[in-house]
Amino acid sequence: MEAPAPVRTATLWAALATGLLSMLLLGDGLALNLVMVAIPAALAAYFAAQAAGRRPRAWTLVWGIGGIALLAVPALRDADWPSFLAVVTAVALGSMAVHGGRTWPAVLLGPIGILNALVTGPAWGWRGLRERFGSSRGNVGAGLRAIAVTAVLLLVFGALFAGADAAFADLLGALVPDTSVSGGPWRFLLLLLGLVGALAVAHTAAAPIQWDRVEVPAGRPRGRLEWALPLIVLTGLFAAFNAVQLAVLFGGYESVLKKTGQTYAEYARQGFWQLLLVTLLTLLVIVFALRWAPRDGGRDRKLVRGVLGTLCVLALVVVASAVRRMDMYVEAYGLTRLRVSVVAVELWLGLVIVLIMAAGVWGARWLPRVVAASAAAGVLAFGLMSPDGLIAERNVQRYEDTGKFDLDYARGLSADAVPALDQLKEPLRSCALRSIAADLEEGAEPWYATSWGEARARDILRDQPVSKDADWSACSGLSNELLYR
Repeated sequence: MEAPAPVRTATLWAALATGLLSMLLLGDGLALNLVMVAIPAALAAYFAAQAAGRRPRAWTLVWGIGGIALLAVPALRDADWPSFLAVVTAVALGSMAVHGGRTWPAVLLGPIGILNALVTGPAWGWRGLRERFGSSRGNVGAGLRAIAVTAVLLLVFGALFAGADAAFADLLGALVPDTSVSGGPWRFLLLLLGLVGALAVAHTAAAPIQWDRVEVPAGRPRGRLEWALPLIVLTGLFAAFNAVQLAVLFGGYESVLKKTGQTYAEYARQGFWQLLLVTLLTLLVIVFALRWAPRDGGRDRKLVRGVLGTLCVLALVVVASAVRRMDMYVEAYGLTRLRVSVVAVELWLGLVIVLIMAAGVWGARWLPRVVAASAAAGVLAFGLMSPDGLIAERNVQRYEDTGKFDLDYARGLSADAVPALDQLKEPLRSCALRSIAADLEEGAEPWYATSWGEARARDILRDQPVSKDADWSACSGLSNELLYR
């Protein structure tokens, strides 16, 4: 890592804006305020990189824009779990944007590389601040006096305008965050976190760690027989399993269930987790096989492509079988957060296998960054599709088809599920929405900390409130009746 260029004034102002916005906006919850805080942090990184002579490249823009897009998930969805996944992925993409790199070490280590600058970044910013003020206390005092006078003018004239016009007072109250004294320590901590985070990002952009220079020693090539025999036998096992799957598909599940003595759901549940593990292990086998593949000439390259290509194609059939088994299980027991999550992971693993096959044809130089981009795109799509809303829709449809409904599970969903649960008939509708409505009534967050899913749920429940007859005893009896029907 090279020494960073001197910090620019624009970088310091952007870092200060990040800290102030963090203090004012992040204390009430996470929604659109995350995007508002991320924008000045991104500007700080841009100014620092520009001072260091770095110019944004195509993949830098992909990571940066992708990170900002992922931060929009909390602004749209009320559910915490996809929002948390999106925020973590956005931080990883932001770190990759300031580091750059195209190799596997850069892709794997880039997302955590920014942690190194959490100490060096603030020190770098402090040196730049001292250089601007120099040793003159008068310059520091002048800056502090300017900030104090600005704050007093805003406070005095803002209070007078608010007292003169009720509409302006309401507007001011909606726009200005609550900065009560009781929340002072927490607000100060958010200020420090925002300031330190922005300086760390800017320092990394000015002097990134060159992960591409990390050399991974190549594996020792094996002989053709030593390398190919285990893989060919494994490919034969895959082919036999897939042949059985095709026979089951065309022969019908009833004959298989009759022979095994299993129920429809037991057959699906037993197979999915094993097939998910098979997919993961297959990717590991491919990685190690490529590392130890023979590399003497054109015949070896054809052998590697033929064996691993066949294994990848058969692995895709395993992915399809796993997804089908989970679909069978959902038909029997309904959709849950765990089930929709593992299906999403299985589909992404299938996409990675397809990318590996493409790399075998067109070269693998682009593979690390495309795999990382596909993971980020999957997380973004997962958040935008509203998992809780999808779960509610699927389970409501299952109730209409079978009369079975897991009421206890539905009550634990977020406000994103309200539009689908609102389609249920009374008293089931009120029983399903009772807990969600109670959570929404506890207190309304400011506009910048309220997700679109939460706002939409409030509108629905305001137009058609939950029935007061849906008390605990009535809903408990209804839950048992639906669950064991």
